[in-house]
Amino acid sequence: MGIAGTSTAEHLRRLTQTLADVENQLASPEAAASPKRLAELGRQHNDLRETIETARLLVSAESRLAQALEMLANEGDAELRELAEADRGEAAADAERLTRRLQSRLLPPDPYDGRGIMLEIRAGTGGEEAALFAADLFRMYMRFFEARGWAVEPVSQTDSEMGGFREVIVNIKTPGAWSWLKFEGGTHRVQRVPATETQGRIHTSAATVAVLPEAEETDVVIKDTDLRIDTMTSQGAGGQSVNTTYSAVRIVHLPTGMIVQCQDERSQLRNRERAMQVLRARLMERQLEADREARSSMRKAMVGSGDRSQRIRTYNFPQNRVTDHRINLTLYNLDRVIQGQVDELFEALRQSETEERLAELSS
Repeated sequence: MGIAGTSTAEHLRRLTQTLADVENQLASPEAAASPKRLAELGRQHNDLRETIETARLLVSAESRLAQALEMLANEGDAELRELAEADRGEAAADAERLTRRLQSRLLPPDPYDGRGIMLEIRAGTGGEEAALFAADLFRMYMRFFEARGWAVEPVSQTDSEMGGFREVIVNIKTPGAWSWLKFEGGTHRVQRVPATETQGRIHTSAATVAVLPEAEETDVVIKDTDLRIDTMTSQGAGGQSVNTTYSAVRIVHLPTGMIVQCQDERSQLRNRERAMQVLRARLMERQLEADREARSSMRKAMVGSGDRSQRIRTYNFPQNRVTDHRINLTLYNLDRVIQGQVDELFEALRQSETEERLAELSS
């Protein structure tokens, strides 16, 4: 059972050699002199060790399967054949599962999978109910982050009158956050009886989610002459002033007209730093989108493309149902999903991406 025409044993040999090369680089004076390079090699080393362990388990499963098939072909005793058939079924299932895992690990990685993210949630159509749903989505993601011990850094927040969010932006610096959340960008639709409804009718509202890979300064070059930076007093819900100092910052990127505002910090310098983080991430997203459109060979229905005009998921509260429209997955556990238990959903999206990328490589 090979992968892409290469035996598992050969993959294991190549991976082991690559691991030895990385270990030599880790021990070099050049790596010791560069913290960034040392961290990069460390991540590569850990990834290789996990991949090698998967390959070893697959070699073992393939060996057990071969032995069981040989016994079935040559054994005449009915009781021993029954045992061999059981071994064959178990080994075949293990081999199939481990093959999928190894295939996903051998695919060229997304260059941003090791990065943190900028998460933006905004109320869409539906008025105050949309703002309340945006707050529900925010809490869903926060519980997912908390369960993993991920640190969340607030960037900006605009509240609605009833305690929802018109907009909320946070920064998750945990390496690898992008690999989990990159599929969440898009329009999320909710169907439920809202708190604002007096006659018990089900309403449909929406919120948009943007997930941007955390941008490094080298990813996007921003000239000072391309920026207009304004300072003002911070404003609260309804427009009332909540700060008498000019700590709020609004940055306008003149070439694109993109506007970013941050007022959550009391320090003008800190608000400017956070606004620049958001601007850099949004400009990088624009670059990535341009690259995707320029590559005409890219699959049209790419999971996780970040197209926010696309309705990606529906949350139906009366039926306790959540449906991801991109992969035609429906789960009847919305009560748990909205509490942050989204692992099954996220894993299905990650597996779908792996299968699509494998199909592209084999076509």
